[in-house]
Amino acid sequence: MKAEAAFLTLALGFISVNFTGFCFGALQVGFYRGKCGFADVEAIVAGVITAQFFRDPSTVAALLRLQFHDCFVNGCDASILVDGSNSEKTAIPNLSVRGYEIIDQAKAAVENACPGVVSCADVIAIATRDVVFLSGGGRYDVQTGRRDGLVSAAKNVSLPGPAISVPEAIAAFSDKGLTVTEMVLLLGAHSVGIAHCSFIKDRLFNFENTGRPDPSMDPFLENILRSRCPPFATVDNTVNLDQNSFSPFTISNTYYQTVMLHRGILQIDQDLGTDPLTMPVVKNLANAFDFPARFGAAMVKLGAIGVLTGTQGEIRRSCRATNR
Repeated sequence: MKAEAAFLTLALGFISVNFTGFCFGALQVGFYRGKCGFADVEAIVAGVITAQFFRDPSTVAALLRLQFHDCFVNGCDASILVDGSNSEKTAIPNLSVRGYEIIDQAKAAVENACPGVVSCADVIAIATRDVVFLSGGGRYDVQTGRRDGLVSAAKNVSLPGPAISVPEAIAAFSDKGLTVTEMVLLLGAHSVGIAHCSFIKDRLFNFENTGRPDPSMDPFLENILRSRCPPFATVDNTVNLDQNSFSPFTISNTYYQTVMLHRGILQIDQDLGTDPLTMPVVKNLANAFDFPARFGAAMVKLGAIGVLTGTQGEIRRSCRATNR
C-alpha cells in the first residue's frame, strides 16, 4: 500500500493522555524506569526523533505507517525491521514503507546508554508517540515491555489496502481486537502523509468501470487531482492525503471534516463518511474537541496487538537482524 499514513488541530495538540497504572497484558508505562541506571530511555529516543522531525516533518507519516504495518502482521514485535531476501519488508505492501534508518538511530542511541535492554519493538512505539506529539496530535503515555520477534516472512504480510470496503476494513480491524470507533480513529492518521496517483486514478477517470469520475468526490477537488494525476502520466505522482495546505504534517480531526465535505482522497477515506456503519463516528470526530486524547488511546490499543513479553522473543542487538 503506497498511501502513507500510516494508520489532527495544533491548538489541541498538547492535550496529554495519561495511562499510568493502566496496561495491556505485561505492558506498562515506565517499564524501563530503573533498568538502565540513570539513563532515561524515552528521553533518549525523543532526542533522536525530535531532531529528525524538524529536519523532515514527513517523519510522522512514515513512523505511523511503519508501526501500523508492523503491528498488523505478527503483532507489534518489530518483525518489519528485519533485513533478508524474504523478510516482511520485501513484501509488496511494505516496499514503500520508510523510517527504518530513524529507528536504527534511536536504537543505537539507546544501546549506547543501556546495551541489551530495550527492544526494537518498544523503540518503534516510543518513536511513533513522539512524532505524533510533535505533529500536534497530543502526547499519550506509551506502554513498554515488548520483546522482539524471531520470525519475519514476506508470506505472512496481509494488510488492508486503500480500496478496501468499510465492512472488510471493520472485519480486518476486528480481527486484531479493534472496534469500529478505534478503526476510524486510527485512520485519522490519514491527516498526514501522501497517496500515489495510481491508487486514486480510478476515482478520477473510471470509477467502478463507468468511464466517469466518482460522483461522491467534491468537483473542485476532482479538478485539482485530475491535473496532478493525468490519465496517461509516465510518472506516478503523489498527492497529500490532507488537502488543507495549512496542516499537511499535523495530526488533527480535519481529516474527518474533509471527509464530510466529500474531499477524502482514498476510497476508504470517503466511504467512512457515507457508510452507515462508520458515518456517525466520523460526524462525531469532525466536531470533537477531545480528538487528540481519543487518538492516543487508539494508538495505545494498536501498540498492544500480539505483543511478546516476559521471556518470549528476544531483545535484538540490531533491529535489522535477530540475534540468532
